[in-house]
Amino acid sequence: MVITDIKVRKLFDDGPMKAIVSVTFDDQLVLHDIKVISVRDKNFIVMPSRKKSDGTYRDIVHPINAEFRGILEEEVLRAYEEEQARTEAEAEIEALESGDYSGKI
Repeated sequence: MVITDIKVRKLFDDGPMKAIVSVTFDDQLVLHDIKVISVRDKNFIVMPSRKKSDGTYRDIVHPINAEFRGILEEEVLRAYEEEQARTEAEAEIEALESGDYSGKI
């Protein structure tokens, strides 16, 4: 199975959840709502889940083995970091153009 596309759907500034991501496999299957979470300066992914009646959560979908989970996590985190950097660069450009830039050049 090949990851053919990753879209960072939403970025978050506050709290441990940093992004919501969709991943396309083999240009045929899309998995929505993978979450990028940051705890103690370490990012990791959380698969889509459903809350059960006892208050616990159960993954709706998940990798079967550690090797594929590692590949998926690496690719999702790479896409998240690229999107975060692109968003920050766009914000800096916008601030420069508006005259509100206070960062270092």
